[in-house]
Amino acid sequence: MLKLASKNRARQRIHRRIRTRVVGRPEAPRLNVYRSLNHIYAQIVDDSRGQTLVSASSLDKEVRKTLKSGGNLAAAKTVGQVLAGRAKAAGINSVVFDRGGYGYHGRVKALADAAREGGLKF
Repeated sequence: MLKLASKNRARQRIHRRIRTRVVGRPEAPRLNVYRSLNHIYAQIVDDSRGQTLVSASSLDKEVRKTLKSGGNLAAAKTVGQVLAGRAKAAGINSVVFDRGGYGYHGRVKALADAAREGGLKF
């Protein structure tokens, strides 16, 4: 348990460093990713207003009925597609990507690729 706590602390430190450079603006809001062991969450945030514009997660009803588990690559791809669809409906075309201190591989990369395929530019 101690190792997990220190690993999360390191991720949070990295995330704080990233957030000094990655800022969501009205013309390009921030796409934020959070992943837990069992689920993945993504939201598009306008930092100038401090407002979440669009969100999707593996806990959403429309996503849950298509998935067996919320913590795998298939879930990340589905969440990315749903998020891109909701962003398009809200009139959002481009975002800046905030990987949340996680490495850009696995579920984080799958979500980003699915969002790009859905039409988001970043």
